[in-house]
Amino acid sequence: MTDADAGTPTEIKSPDNTVVFNEKTDSESLAREIEELKLKNESMRAKLLESNMLANSYLEEISKLKEQLDRVTSPPLFIATVMEMEGDMAMLRQHGNNQEVMTDIPPELAHQLEIGSRVSINAAFAIVDILSKATDMRAQVMEVINSPGINYDMIGGLEDVVKEVIEAVELPLTEPELFEKIGIEPPSGVLMYGEPGTGKTLIAKAVASSAHATFIRMSGSDLVQKFIGEGARLVKDVFQLARDKSPSILFIDEIDAVGGMRTHDGTTGSAEVNRTMLQLLSEMDGFDPSGNVKIIAATNRIDLLDPALLRPGRFDRVIEVPVPDEKARLEILRIHTKPLNLAEDVNLDKLAKMSNGLSGADLKIIVKEAGMFVLRRREEEVTMKDMLEAFEKVTTEEEPPMPGGMFV
Repeated sequence: MTDADAGTPTEIKSPDNTVVFNEKTDSESLAREIEELKLKNESMRAKLLESNMLANSYLEEISKLKEQLDRVTSPPLFIATVMEMEGDMAMLRQHGNNQEVMTDIPPELAHQLEIGSRVSINAAFAIVDILSKATDMRAQVMEVINSPGINYDMIGGLEDVVKEVIEAVELPLTEPELFEKIGIEPPSGVLMYGEPGTGKTLIAKAVASSAHATFIRMSGSDLVQKFIGEGARLVKDVFQLARDKSPSILFIDEIDAVGGMRTHDGTTGSAEVNRTMLQLLSEMDGFDPSGNVKIIAATNRIDLLDPALLRPGRFDRVIEVPVPDEKARLEILRIHTKPLNLAEDVNLDKLAKMSNGLSGADLKIIVKEAGMFVLRRREEEVTMKDMLEAFEKVTTEEEPPMPGGMFV
């Protein structure tokens, strides 16, 4: 082969002049086959990856089905309460049938188990786990974890009332040593009564904020339940929640809804209300006056309350929250108008004199309405005219409707 022939493709022919091997043609064929094999390899890799993903999903599904099967086929657990403990043994009372048994205390639960704990047990009465205390969800939603954010500066004209509530509620929580030095027990509870809107709820919130205590608010009407026994159980759960979240202040608003004089008209409704009030009396008797839970109640109709609720030992202090006088009304107006941009012609003394008989809530809404008048004008300054128009709007009473829907 010459140098000129070095770059030409090599061909091998058979005796009949047929090309058996052509270097150029076969190289191109091999290159195409290699590319096809690469594509097939990538396709197989993709299919293998997809198969692995499907296999993993099937394994997860199988695992879930096994767990579900275990839950369905495993024997149920029962609930019991620890009644007594002695050494490494505990006496349990099973819920439902009140059957009492002695069983071993698991070593891993020995430091957590105590008398009164709710536990789950199996058919052999072996303790499986410790359950949390049973608390009605309706009781939990009454809780306000954070302080209400109200301070005494937001309360006007009630210095004497605030002072009495502080002595009865806040000082036992913040400075209990003062009572120990004197040798007296703090008041067990405080009942505030007065006209609507005079500041009873506001005082309770301010005390809770100042004492850095958990504020739990419930209404007496919330305790009146449809089914027999539900109201009494809710009372028990609320008081237990107050103990668990101590230091706490339990505020019972509209206590006359459940604490009225006991009567029985033969209906299950009145019997249920009486049963709920008896549970309330029992829970109040079980409170330690020197403990970290204080009770404040409020009502607009103290004349409707049962005498058993008013006796010393349950509510040691019964405080009237009066309708503000002129001096108190002026102080309340100053508190509510402090954040406003008042014009020079605004005369709060005149407003305080002309608002005789109005409560603190009424004065607050007057100030708010005056601000709304300014908002409608898209201005920023509250004038005396705005205050007078707001006063007229709030104090004007609608005439009673006549028969047929007509108004006089």
